Amino acid sequence: MDNIKEYLGTGTGTEGSLLIPKTILSTMVEEVNKMLIPRSEAALYFGPAQIRGSSIDVDLETPNTLDVREIAEGAFIGLDQQAYTEINFKPKKYGVAIRITRELMEDSMFPLLERNIRTAAKRFAENENSLVISDALDSAGNTVSGSGAITIANITRAMQYLEDSDYEPTTLFVGMEVMNDLRNIDTFVEADKLGSREMLAKGFVGVLYGLNVIRVSSNAGMTSAYAYVTDKSQAYAIAEKRPLAVERFSLPSYDLEAAALTHRIKVRYLRTSAIAKITT
Repeated sequence: MDNIKEYLGTGTGTEGSLLIPKTILSTMVEEVNKMLIPRSEAALYFGPAQIRGSSIDVDLETPNTLDVREIAEGAFIGLDQQAYTEINFKPKKYGVAIRITRELMEDSMFPLLERNIRTAAKRFAENENSLVISDALDSAGNTVSGSGAITIANITRAMQYLEDSDYEPTTLFVGMEVMNDLRNIDTFVEADKLGSREMLAKGFVGVLYGLNVIRVSSNAGMTSAYAYVTDKSQAYAIAEKRPLAVERFSLPSYDLEAAALTHRIKVRYLRTSAIAKITT
């Protein structure tokens, strides 16, 4: 026995491990879905049927540009008229291609191409979320600069910025760090002040000072320590020339199965004064 220099075992290389039976679960554990801004928060949505060319123009009334004046009896009635501003939405194209060898598709116990397409669809949704933040919310007309954790005063000051311009604060988008700060503010966690623990049971995604609180994933364009207060009827719009499209095809010369996914979309703010940003 002393002359045996090699043997198969669990710790002696690949060969040994291949001899040990393995159980492979027939269900793949998918990645979690990120918390994203719902499309219902957009003031306007323009679909392909509404965008006849490559872009669409939107006319906005300029606030406080038509005045009523006192006039004397028999005097000339002064002229005035409403002013308007035109903004343009020109959708950009985003895309990704997926290619998988037929061997891998034949040998795998999972429908890999379909799963890759489903995961890619999530990336497109996350990209739209990032566009809402970078091209709309970050254009906020006013910013509240906090120090350390967010405070009640930060939130109410952001609300006041909107109210000063006659907008109605409806929504509070929060990053995960801000969400944690809210959970640690005594005013919102003491039962006698909160009145109900329903919001806490939902992870504090509820109503705060009349604002719908929406958590947004830090892995989808949201800065964890930021928050935004908006008037959803005036803040931003989405123009979608091509909804997410999936085209499957084959590459016989390479023995590949493939899919191309594309999306044409533009997100843009409507009124910056209807958005206030909170940084902590």
